[in-house]
Amino acid sequence: MFDGVRKAWGRFLDGTRAGSHPGGGQAMGGQQPTGTKRTHNLFEAAAAYVSACAEDDQDRIDEAAGWVSPEALSFGVNELACRAVIALARERDESPRTVARALLGLPTA
Repeated sequence: MFDGVRKAWGRFLDGTRAGSHPGGGQAMGGQQPTGTKRTHNLFEAAAAYVSACAEDDQDRIDEAAGWVSPEALSFGVNELACRAVIALARERDESPRTVARALLGLPTA
């Protein structure tokens, strides 16, 4: 289910990432045109935001929160949480539900 959402969202983002530079926002060779500001995608923002929250670094939290819209950041944080729970569940050989409840300190259902 999430794979389909992720692919659709990726196609949407690819369409919106085209910059003002002729030919798609980046100069030849994948380099950013000189004098332009680097844009961050929602997954970079989510990773920076969550890691800054974990380290209680308010300056980095504020910086990452400014990279994308609040809605996009929310989507990215949700996707990061899903992936983290799935990875931990596989590592622990437990269900994602059990892992998520354990991370939140909830009793097993």
